[in-house]
Amino acid sequence: MTTLWFAAAIVFAYAVGSISFAVIFSKLFANKDVRDFGSGSAGMTNVIRAIGILPGLLTFVFDALKGFVACYAAKSWFFPLAFSQDSEWCIYGAYICGAICMLGHMFPLFFSFKGGKGVATSVGIFAVCCPYAIIAGLIVFILCFIISRVISLSSLIATVTVFVGVLLWHNDSVMLWPQLLLTAFMCALVFIKHKDNIIRLSRGEEKKLKAKK
Repeated sequence: MTTLWFAAAIVFAYAVGSISFAVIFSKLFANKDVRDFGSGSAGMTNVIRAIGILPGLLTFVFDALKGFVACYAAKSWFFPLAFSQDSEWCIYGAYICGAICMLGHMFPLFFSFKGGKGVATSVGIFAVCCPYAIIAGLIVFILCFIISRVISLSSLIATVTVFVGVLLWHNDSVMLWPQLLLTAFMCALVFIKHKDNIIRLSRGEEKKLKAKK
């Protein structure tokens, strides 16, 4: 039964992550697939640039929600059923399913494995796993964006901030290293998906955010 609930949590997290709200809202608002435009990414930034501000903001909210739902379900239902309510696996389970959800977002089963970069989804993930870390990350993101107007740069700096935040404000009732390891894995995924942005940033060619009118 333990294995069954563990597997169910993983499948649920990946399935929820695979719902590409960027594609859904771009088709609802403009009857277009956002992956055919701009960077080809199914994420908030590309939706704002190619479709408009409202569908972009809706994409952010729902992408964050799916990260939250995947982690909250793992922490509150699946892993308690698998290991018991007081088990340390309830904490680890939230991180594990957060990582799986992020993989689903980046490589969605329902959308030809072509997804987004994971930043918005990570907001919901760490709202469950380490709230203080994501609050710090959001503050840093906002400040960086106000200064630079560059989403990718702000996202990458915020990602590093979240990792440091987990180091500082991790759940001290369980071991630190699994939390750091899984956080490092998710942060690495974000950086890998931003590899083209990093190259443009190093060349001074990354564009500032400009919404489609």
